Amino acid sequence: MVAQIQASRMTVAEYLAWEAEQPIKHEYMDGEVYAMAGSTLPHNDIALNVYSVLRSHLRGKGCRVNVSDVKVRLSEQGPYFYPDVVVSCDQRDRTAIDAILYPQLIIEVLSPSTGTFDYGRKFQYYRQIPTLEEYVLMDATQIRCDRYTKNTANKWELTSYPDDGEDVEHCQVEFSSLGFSCALGLIYEEVELSGVSSAG
Repeated sequence: MVAQIQASRMTVAEYLAWEAEQPIKHEYMDGEVYAMAGSTLPHNDIALNVYSVLRSHLRGKGCRVNVSDVKVRLSEQGPYFYPDVVVSCDQRDRTAIDAILYPQLIIEVLSPSTGTFDYGRKFQYYRQIPTLEEYVLMDATQIRCDRYTKNTANKWELTSYPDDGEDVEHCQVEFSSLGFSCALGLIYEEVELSGVSSAG
């Protein structure tokens, strides 16, 4: 979640050396460095729920799933982002140390301060990753999920959960790039939204 811009511009090398010594995470984009804001409890709980269901599904399949402390690098020049959840099934990422280079699925949990950026400019950058097949945005204020999938013509198609008029209790969310689906309520299980528990 991007919070504020740092005053000075940096090269990629300067950013990587500087950020390694910082107590908080920073994203890097077009020579600018952005501090990451702390997340809310609902935001954190949703990300952990997604991680849990995907980790179980992917066990033994040669994929890795990571949460918000792991960078995704678009190119050697950047940008560098910290998505809330990232999945790579590319063998080249199995031995990665500093960043994921070949993500297949990226999930961002939205907050009021970052939602516009996650839907807009950040998605424009993510679309440049050849291996990315799905981009998912989870709302942290209501039970809602927008999933963008790349079709065979390399166009991005939107599917929203729940669909108009669909009962949340019976809604199934699908991550087709991983051959996975689960109840949307499972992702929001025990997440407090506006003071009301969304027990799944």
